[in-house]
Amino acid sequence: MKNPLLEKWEDKLQSIFDRIDCKLEEKYGEMYPLRPNRPAHGKGVTSDADGLFDLGVSFSVGIASNFGPGYVFRVKLATLQRVPDALVDSLEDEVVALLQAELPVEFPGKELKVARDGNVYKIYGDLDLN
Repeated sequence: MKNPLLEKWEDKLQSIFDRIDCKLEEKYGEMYPLRPNRPAHGKGVTSDADGLFDLGVSFSVGIASNFGPGYVFRVKLATLQRVPDALVDSLEDEVVALLQAELPVEFPGKELKVARDGNVYKIYGDLDLN
């Protein structure tokens, strides 16, 4: 059984990623064809399992990280076509900016930061559940 405070915290975080996913799908969702086994936006079980964007987020204890524990994510596109690195970089920058705008709204008073940590991005800082 999960801690109810943890579930609430992670639900808030997931809602941010769901909103960001929706914004990206509206803006870029038709840019590339989806993988053959990928359902259209809004047709999958979760927002990270459908549409062009896969913005799954998960907790990391921070072993070998410069930032310690936090929530890691990657901006992945569910297409078989090659996506130029410059576009991926631009999309990552957009996701980080949207996330930095949303975190203080969902977690007022928390000092949360977003940074690249190796080949992923990490949300770190005040992870206290209260």
